[in-house]
Amino acid sequence: MIFLRCHSRGIHSLRGKLTLANVALLALGIIVATAVSLMGMRYYLLDQIDSELLKTRDSLGSTQITARQIDSLSALALVRDGRIPETQGPPNSDSLFAAVDGEGRATTIGRFKPTENQNDLAAAVDDPRALTGDAEPHDVSVGGNPYRVTAVSLTDGTTILLATSTDALHKGMAKALKLDLTFGVLLLALLAVLTMLSVSRRLRPLEDMVETSSAIAEGDLARRVPSSHHPTQEVEQLRLALNSMLHQVESAYRTRERSATQLRRFVADASHELRTPLSAIRGYLQLYDKGMLREPAERKRAWDRMTGEADRMARLVDELLTLARLDQQPELRFKNVDLSRLVRDAAEDLRAQQPERPVSVGAEGALLIHADESGLRQILGNLVANVRTHTPADVAVTLGLERVDGVVRLCVADEGPGLDEEDASRIFDRFFRAGGGAGSGLGMAIVQGVAMAHGGEVAVRTAPGEGLAVTVTLPAKACGG
Repeated sequence: MIFLRCHSRGIHSLRGKLTLANVALLALGIIVATAVSLMGMRYYLLDQIDSELLKTRDSLGSTQITARQIDSLSALALVRDGRIPETQGPPNSDSLFAAVDGEGRATTIGRFKPTENQNDLAAAVDDPRALTGDAEPHDVSVGGNPYRVTAVSLTDGTTILLATSTDALHKGMAKALKLDLTFGVLLLALLAVLTMLSVSRRLRPLEDMVETSSAIAEGDLARRVPSSHHPTQEVEQLRLALNSMLHQVESAYRTRERSATQLRRFVADASHELRTPLSAIRGYLQLYDKGMLREPAERKRAWDRMTGEADRMARLVDELLTLARLDQQPELRFKNVDLSRLVRDAAEDLRAQQPERPVSVGAEGALLIHADESGLRQILGNLVANVRTHTPADVAVTLGLERVDGVVRLCVADEGPGLDEEDASRIFDRFFRAGGGAGSGLGMAIVQGVAMAHGGEVAVRTAPGEGLAVTVTLPAKACGG
């Protein structure tokens, strides 16, 4: 059952390999242990049999008895079928003896002829006299049964073969082998079950990782690998690393999708912005081509309109090029710039363009900053143009500048209608114009791009009816003394 389960998951899986490895190691241990135990048991039991045979041989040899004397002993009348009683020879009923002549044939003892077992014993021994000098008995087969045999020479030259059956020994070893194999198989099965359960529990986090990966592949980018109840250190480290990677992948994917969406919207907005002046120029050219502009005043008005649309298109292209350069992180020409002077110049330009607008400036003295002057002028120009375009001409404007904790904050605030929360969240989007107002919708995007190129940031504070305040913060590393 266990191996069927292992096979159903595949023996080439990690679960199958670990199970097979444990089972193979235990099987090898059982085989070695069984072999050692059987060899030890055989050596011990054979040593007992050999000791009895050698003891009997030594006792018989030390009596200096002859075959004739043996024949005359009345005790030999008890011999039956080649077996000697327990009091006359080896200590068990499995013992066998035979007297052999010089040619190795069993001889008659007294009035008893050699039995079939005695003849077989004599025939199984090639050189009986050689056994008398051997230190250990030898294995022979008598009637198909295993025996251990040794020999002793009597004083008259007769050789007596002494043998003891080892059949019980071999049967006992066979039973022990079967018992070891039975318990070994049970242990292997138990180990396979425990290994499968343990490995399944330990590898559950890996299965969760597979499920999570499949879910992510199907589009569920927010899916993460859950934590197990009893994780191992390595698996937990892998889970944390995988979740961190998945978070990075999700963030990168979301960023790419957002960038792709912004790019599509940017292309659509740019196409729309460029199509409008192109359509106007084409329309006036068609009117001129068809001769419908007969009066000089009409031609003059058409010419002025085409020139204005061309200028508008040129400004739009310039702003798009500026954003493109900012996206590529250009190398700015840094130098010490008096930002207070730039703020005062921007305020004077606004007063000249809209004399009726109240303009207050909080930038007295000099404030030097190590930055790109053209970029800073572009920031001020776009912020002032944003106020001029989207607020009534009589709305007050404040241009403030301060150094706080090693940073410089430039703030342009108006008291105009302000923006709602949705429009404020999109104020830095390209081609975004609150309420569809005038302008290209790129001014605030350029302000943010230039500020970020200087290592700074832009913040907006606004609410409906409370005006709009844009604060540009430049870091301390960009500031000079």
